[in-house]
Amino acid sequence: MPKRRIKDYRDTLCVVTGAASGIGRSTAIRLAGEGARLVLTDVKDEGLQATARDCEVQGAAVLVSEALDLTDHEAVTAFGEKVIAEHGAPDAILHVAGNSAWGRPDVLEHRVWRSMVEVNLMGTIHVIEAFIPAMMVARKPAALVMVSSAAGLLGLPWHAAYSAAKFGIRGIAEVLRFDLAPYDIGVHLVCPGAVDTPLVGTIEIAGVDRSDPEVAKTAAQFQRHAVTPDQAAESMLEGVRKGRYLIYTSPDIRLAFAAQKFAPPAYRLAMKLISRKINKAAAGRLP
Repeated sequence: MPKRRIKDYRDTLCVVTGAASGIGRSTAIRLAGEGARLVLTDVKDEGLQATARDCEVQGAAVLVSEALDLTDHEAVTAFGEKVIAEHGAPDAILHVAGNSAWGRPDVLEHRVWRSMVEVNLMGTIHVIEAFIPAMMVARKPAALVMVSSAAGLLGLPWHAAYSAAKFGIRGIAEVLRFDLAPYDIGVHLVCPGAVDTPLVGTIEIAGVDRSDPEVAKTAAQFQRHAVTPDQAAESMLEGVRKGRYLIYTSPDIRLAFAAQKFAPPAYRLAMKLISRKINKAAAGRLP
């Protein structure tokens, strides 16, 4: 573990991806309230600028708010070079941006698999390439925060494409937590469970009509169980402050991960029950 860590975000330079909505927006606004200097990005410019305005209302210095496609390696590289040249190496990277899609492998289109990997995994790699080398040279207490998912820890049914990317992020974090420790860069892997963000309402479920009453009922149950983006952002920032490697946004994921390791029969039973519920919701709607 790094010898020093970020305990106070005041005057720190924080890069937040996915800042237009959900956890990213809530994270940016919380950091603004704590006096951080902000670099904000998202693929959706309108929501991004709304977040930037809300941060400025709190008196925060929003140094950059620029729309960016994280799958574009050259664009992310140029963005990183510009930020570092004008403002120096960041104190914290809070990489929240991502997308999601579910489905059985017999109905998942190739474009879905590719999108999950390009946005979630390669987008993460592009951000690391753009900022981490300069942070290593700076040798100051810093943090690399990457949002994975419960699907990066658990074998959740219908999540194969999403898990391909989110387990990949977990692998990166597991290595970098040791590679970056000598440079006082703490690595933190955030593993949210259900979070009630706009992404929930737009998740693509391959071969399933989201407006179908049974599917809508299951989605509504998911949202009732979900924590808010503000709660997730609070858990993330507090986890960084306390130097935690694995950061959970709800206790159920911590329990499920423990069951996977220490109570495999209970874990298998839980995954079977989830699979049964999902398949029941989709019954008659797939081949």
